[in-house]
Amino acid sequence: MILGPRVLKTGLSVTLALFICSIFQLEPSVFAGVSAIFTIQPSIYRTWKQVLDQVQANTLGALLALFAIFFFGSNPIVIGVVVISVILISLKFKMEATISLTLVTVLAIMSAPGNEDFLFVWNRFLIILIGIASAFLVNLLILPPKYKENYYAKVQSVFEIMSLLMRTAISDELTEKYFQEKQKEFRSELQKLEDIYDIFDEEREKMAKVNPVNVRELVVYKQMLKTIQQAADVLKVIEEHYFQSRSTMVDDQLFDSQIEQLIKWHEYLLFKYEGKVKVNDQFEDDTLIRESRIFLIQMMESDSENLKNQRLTVVASAIYEYAFQLQRLDQLVDRLVKRT
Repeated sequence: MILGPRVLKTGLSVTLALFICSIFQLEPSVFAGVSAIFTIQPSIYRTWKQVLDQVQANTLGALLALFAIFFFGSNPIVIGVVVISVILISLKFKMEATISLTLVTVLAIMSAPGNEDFLFVWNRFLIILIGIASAFLVNLLILPPKYKENYYAKVQSVFEIMSLLMRTAISDELTEKYFQEKQKEFRSELQKLEDIYDIFDEEREKMAKVNPVNVRELVVYKQMLKTIQQAADVLKVIEEHYFQSRSTMVDDQLFDSQIEQLIKWHEYLLFKYEGKVKVNDQFEDDTLIRESRIFLIQMMESDSENLKNQRLTVVASAIYEYAFQLQRLDQLVDRLVKRT
């Protein structure tokens, strides 16, 4: 179990919210802790957006609660109607993420005795705002997200799993149970990688003036993702077509060799991006992409003799697309390295 930055910052934001409430003797301070938990987000921009949405939604919720108390009272039926109203309004204005905390605000105001007093309502609302502000300050000042480092670290970890699966997909060296476990892990980690990239790209777009990002490097990161996604497609195509293709031992060796070369190329490009590898002529020209093209043509010609079984061509096409994405990554890394 790993203590990640978000877990740590959630604990710190709750602590800060409770501490501020204790200084100003605001009770019950638990609502500040709850609001801090709901507000913390994986990026500065998303936290800031969450703060704005939460302030708007909670203001609306507090006003609706106050209106209902003065005109209809605070019996369970009225509270239920207000809750439904808050949910519908939040959905209407596409603020689904704020619903939970807004409902906490409504219940904190309407379910406690003494809620007819305006100062009481303001007290509860202020406690909620303290929790929201605490989460934003902690996320901004404590361990600010390191998008580049986090993204590339995830690229490396996903590549390691992908490399194992690709190298054993044809040879079938792993047990079925272990292979399936690694496939499940790969899909999960790839989804996390896609999520990190989305956050990174969003932060670059929305916070460019505050936190400038090298656009050329972002293009390289996007291509790293596309390349791994294509490798995932290769694994899927192998599973769906290769073992139903009545392949021969010669076919197995050809496909294994082709995949092995491309995996080495992929690994080389990651080291090249890091500046940790010497120039290798095998990877620095168009040899591998030409070989992949020739390989694809050979499979197409072979399968053309048997129209009922063209599965090997499907697999070879996916492998060629993987090689094409690697060539594109190679070009982008070259441009980035030359400009740094």
